[in-house]
Amino acid sequence: MKRLLLAAVLMLFALGSVAQEKTTREYDVQKYLSLFNQVYLTLEETYVDSLHTRETIENALAYMLANLDPYTEYYAKENTAEMRQMTSGKYAGIGALIQYRPSLKRCIISEPYANTPAAEAGLQTGDVIMAIDGEDLGENADDASATYSNSVSSRLRGEPGTQFRLTVKRNNVAAPLQFDITRRTITMPTVVLDTLLRDSVAYISLNQYNEQTYHDVRLALTQLKKQGATRLLLDLRGNVGGLLSEAVKVVSLFVPRGKEVVRVKEKADKEGRAYNTETSPVDTTIPIVVLVDGGTASAAEITCGALQDYDRAVVVGRNTYGKGLVQSAYPLEYDALLKVTTGKYYIPSGRCVQAYSYENGMPKHLPDSIAEAFHTAAGRTVYAGGGVKPDIEVKADSLPLLINYLEASDAMLDFCTDYQQSHPTIAPAAEFSLSAEEYSALCQYLKDHNFTYDTQSQTGLKALRAIAKFEGYSEMAADAFDALEEKLCKNNDFDFQKWEPEIRNTIETHLIGRYYYQRGKEAYSLRADKDLSVALDILCNDTRYHEILSPKAN
Repeated sequence: MKRLLLAAVLMLFALGSVAQEKTTREYDVQKYLSLFNQVYLTLEETYVDSLHTRETIENALAYMLANLDPYTEYYAKENTAEMRQMTSGKYAGIGALIQYRPSLKRCIISEPYANTPAAEAGLQTGDVIMAIDGEDLGENADDASATYSNSVSSRLRGEPGTQFRLTVKRNNVAAPLQFDITRRTITMPTVVLDTLLRDSVAYISLNQYNEQTYHDVRLALTQLKKQGATRLLLDLRGNVGGLLSEAVKVVSLFVPRGKEVVRVKEKADKEGRAYNTETSPVDTTIPIVVLVDGGTASAAEITCGALQDYDRAVVVGRNTYGKGLVQSAYPLEYDALLKVTTGKYYIPSGRCVQAYSYENGMPKHLPDSIAEAFHTAAGRTVYAGGGVKPDIEVKADSLPLLINYLEASDAMLDFCTDYQQSHPTIAPAAEFSLSAEEYSALCQYLKDHNFTYDTQSQTGLKALRAIAKFEGYSEMAADAFDALEEKLCKNNDFDFQKWEPEIRNTIETHLIGRYYYQRGKEAYSLRADKDLSVALDILCNDTRYHEILSPKAN
């Protein structure tokens, strides 16, 4: 009796504590919202200059959300279409990416998509967007390039069937070009490339998870199997994810019905909601290798993680990003939208792939030595340190800073435009390459157009100078720094020769994209793909494939 009485007292005390905590939190919420309101209204009435209401409030919202996680975001009315596009894979417009170019203070067409109004009208990568329906869009004179780009993008979009006139400036063409374009619904393909590789290996490259993903992957897989595919290489590199439901459906292609793929645990539901496979699989025995890298995130991690946990695939590449958070969208007043992180997801072994923390926007992962261990269906050990760790790791090749500068340069953009104007057609994507003479012409073009870049050595020296200055050694070490800088002075001819394969890859990829779009770029990239080579060696060796999936491999 005393024990029951004591238990009742403790329960009442606990309930009282919870109620007290809830009351305190509610009071704090009301208190600080009231203070924020008072501060703003006081500034509005008394601050020496007029406040830009929208900018000030949205900056405050952005700061608040930035202190939570990278995925909780506020969308103003004009940006909600972006959110809908991410989930549906559809929007109404011209079917082209645009990009702001600081040197031009305008936006350019950075990539038209195949079989869209942009491509059919004849728009090309590098075209500078000047006017819409005769209205000059003006130059962006301040630093708000994102605001300017959003404004241009929203003008290009509209209701399907509506027509407008787009004026662009093209390199080496004196007069502006005008295109009459009719907007239509653009459905972004999720399968970038599906093809049959050597030894009857089906290759499917998947770039996102939207409402079309399951349908696209199932169709590609079925067709490749009809062509004789007996093994599958699923490429999820650079796939940032999307709809969780589509990830579950993709897994259902390869595991039996009724298997748990992911469990979502939210604030008020610690047990969580399980998402199981609900459709009949296409093939539960076909050997699978999944390619991943640091850009593989969210729904893509659910797919590769679940297949790994069920020992259904060998994962090859590099540690995935580590986004194990689930977002829900909440409509706000004035047609705004708030995307909120509401829970975490856990894959079949019980692990959560969420990164340990973030530093400068990048995820940090725990080493296996201190991460919690879990086990796959067959008993292999896997870890919850953040992301999905591949069964077979392939180290990425490092690229020189030269390539980053090249990618961002107007000189490269103009060279590709000139090349396209003088070459109506090129060889197929799987065969195309610049001749030795064309590569020499490229190098000369970059020199003539004052292409500049820093090397890693120069960048490191600049950082060392700054540190020396901070610590008071700059004068003492000035002569040594100057001498070292002279020795490290870049040599264009040497660098263009030393990094020729990397430079060729960059330029040829851009050129192929102009003729054969995304599918062509993907096909070209497979020609010298270290990850692919490792994956094929595993897939085409049954003994090694099964050894990797064996618990003894741990």
